[in-house]
Amino acid sequence: MIDERADSSVRVRGAREHNLRNVDVDVPRDALVVFTGVSGSGKSSLAFGTIYAEAQRRYFESVAPYARRLIQQVGAPVVDEITGLPPAVALQQSRGVPSSRSTVGTVTTLSNSLRMLLSRAGSYPPGAERLDSDAFSPNTAAGACPECSGLGRVHVVTEDTLVPDPSLSIRDGAIAAWPGAWYGKSLRDILVELGHDVDRPWRDMPQAERDWILFTDEQPEVTVHPVRGVDQVQRDYQGRYTGARAYVLHTLANTKSPTMRQRALRFVRTSPCPVCGGRRLRPESLAVTFAGRDVAELAAQPLTALAETLRASGAEGEVAVRITTDLVARIEVLTRLGLGYLSLDRTTPTLSPGELQRLRIATQLRSGLFGVVYVLDEPSAGLHPADAEPLLDVLDALVAAGNSLFVIEHDMALARRADWIVDVGPLAGERGGRVLYSGPVAGLAEVEESVTRPHLFDTERPAVRTRREPTGWIRLLGVDRHNLRGVDADFPLGVFTAVTGVSGSGKSTLVSQVLADVVAQHVGPQPDPESDDDAPDDDAVAPVRAEGLDAVDRLVRVDQKPIGRTPRSNLATYTGLFDAVRKLFAATDEARARGYGAGRFSFNVAEGRCPTCQGEGVVAVELLFLPGTSAPCPTCHGARYNAETLEVTHRGRNIAEVLDLTVEAATGFLADLPSVVMSLRTLQEVGLGYLRLGQPATELSGGEAQRVKLASELQRARRGHTLYLLDEPTTGLHPADVALLMRQLHQLVDAGNTVVVVEHDMDVVAGADRVLDLGPGAGDAGGRIVVAGTPEQVAEAPESRTAGYLAGRLPGR
Repeated sequence: MIDERADSSVRVRGAREHNLRNVDVDVPRDALVVFTGVSGSGKSSLAFGTIYAEAQRRYFESVAPYARRLIQQVGAPVVDEITGLPPAVALQQSRGVPSSRSTVGTVTTLSNSLRMLLSRAGSYPPGAERLDSDAFSPNTAAGACPECSGLGRVHVVTEDTLVPDPSLSIRDGAIAAWPGAWYGKSLRDILVELGHDVDRPWRDMPQAERDWILFTDEQPEVTVHPVRGVDQVQRDYQGRYTGARAYVLHTLANTKSPTMRQRALRFVRTSPCPVCGGRRLRPESLAVTFAGRDVAELAAQPLTALAETLRASGAEGEVAVRITTDLVARIEVLTRLGLGYLSLDRTTPTLSPGELQRLRIATQLRSGLFGVVYVLDEPSAGLHPADAEPLLDVLDALVAAGNSLFVIEHDMALARRADWIVDVGPLAGERGGRVLYSGPVAGLAEVEESVTRPHLFDTERPAVRTRREPTGWIRLLGVDRHNLRGVDADFPLGVFTAVTGVSGSGKSTLVSQVLADVVAQHVGPQPDPESDDDAPDDDAVAPVRAEGLDAVDRLVRVDQKPIGRTPRSNLATYTGLFDAVRKLFAATDEARARGYGAGRFSFNVAEGRCPTCQGEGVVAVELLFLPGTSAPCPTCHGARYNAETLEVTHRGRNIAEVLDLTVEAATGFLADLPSVVMSLRTLQEVGLGYLRLGQPATELSGGEAQRVKLASELQRARRGHTLYLLDEPTTGLHPADVALLMRQLHQLVDAGNTVVVVEHDMDVVAGADRVLDLGPGAGDAGGRIVVAGTPEQVAEAPESRTAGYLAGRLPGR
């Protein structure tokens, strides 16, 4: 007799990926299946690391050997058997920092179709030749404006930007744009050798001399005779002069240092390109129109307006009709997901994670695939509850089209809509890795061991918290950026404030950009080690007037950017506890007898690391007719150190074995290091006890990276009044983990600081002291403060789209 259920299920047997404990589970196809569990419980290891990885492995086996080498592959999962598995498509959260040249149009590929429309069906000037579609892209040599290289803006350097105080002499620092330290002194000494008076006030120097010093492209080389002080020995050297403008522009074009780039930007004025007017394209490309608009004008329209333009265009000819019909149909999917306010030229760094996720889902919805397993990583992440509702409709449409959806999710509203739920846990790391329940949603109510159960069935409400009263206020007056138009915003100090509103309403612009920038200018700039040089430059924006800044002594921004870009960066190195661990090993009798210092126990130092893998732990394997891959190092077997270094032990463990400990296990093992124990306990308090000390930064999710940063901040000695800004800190967190995180943030407020969070989790908003709700809609339909007050006051505001969802989470409602 045939088991019909088994025939329509994906059957996993003996899954042992990461912390999974020999898991057996059956998951139905053609259904919406939600995988739940706390962070680190093993749900991603089951859905992505096992099921999706096996589907990909089977697909690659069908691909020609040569082609396999061109495709980035996932590793084969550690599992005994998987049967009933169709082809799979993964939609994961993007963890990288997107390029400023990446836009809504490039992510959705709508730009390709629009460029083709202009190329094949555009109106050309008389006598002009037809252009290829590449000519309508600012990211190609054929299309980019030659003046601004397709960026749409230029950096202008003037005497005023380079010399802010002309009363100073060059020796006293008149040319503020020059570098400090030795290089700046060298440039000054070269000018002396060239015959310039560096002690004369700048404004008293002849204009021609000032222009040469600042703007010359010449690079004269002279012998410099340094002025020697007492007991100083400085030899003559050959010095080459570089003009101040050339130095600034060279720094902007070539530096890999975010700090140096930000410093250089202080000495330029950024303005629209005078040739293309900020439209990024060559004149001949902009001369081609469709429906009376050039490609830049079409790409700048909100998607709803663009669809209307295309419908009303009266397109003629088979090509024009087919392209416009396809464009309108694809745009309608995006508008169904609430993204009609976006334009094709909107750069992806300015999008929220939720907006990016919905763009990717919309692209898949139009693909027309049938019989596919879509594995989604928290599709509701970064979404306001009002935005999540149309998303659920789209997910239902994918299932109705004959596909299976396996969704990793922490949003209990989505989990309640599922056909089937797989709960993994009960806790994280070594205390998780088991499937506690797999079945219809209602059945999880009987599983007492489940941490998800009380949140799913709403038996656990947030604790009633006494509202704190503000100790002061920061007022922002006349905020005018993106869709914020002349907004005045009051942020209370000494309390916990949640900023709410639908995606695209202006929350992140107000908090993470305007408020952050204004406070940073007041307290002094702080280098951001995770910032990306390819992020968009800050265009000139209207100045913001602010009041009440004197009450703030320090600014801390805690975001979800990666804590490192390579596997060499890990939890231990980022938090600084690895330094103490290396010193501990260097202090052992064996290390002293061998003459090993603390540097010997770093896998980044030649003396201590494995020579075969150079401290990576893995080696690349290139095969002639098979795909390249990586494998554990045959010499150190993944330990990363050479044999001599691993012979030194502390309490029976070598340095590699200590790095392999979880935070929780290491707390006991390293109990004799108080500073390390404090770091480890702080990591546990934010719910990261399951991570390994040596876990590569590249393996951490955005939520995990954010909590690592928060833990690093919590263990520092705090001084003065600190303003903490967090953008969607609960993204990627199970409700149980959210409770842990909120406990830490509220403790910061209890210690006399201010916390401002951009947030969609209504339990977090219900526990806030104050709420600023933006909207009421997105894009041009938002951008203003709808209501500000206590959670109870916001819940009563009739115009607020947050009110109804918040009211259901308040105590006594």
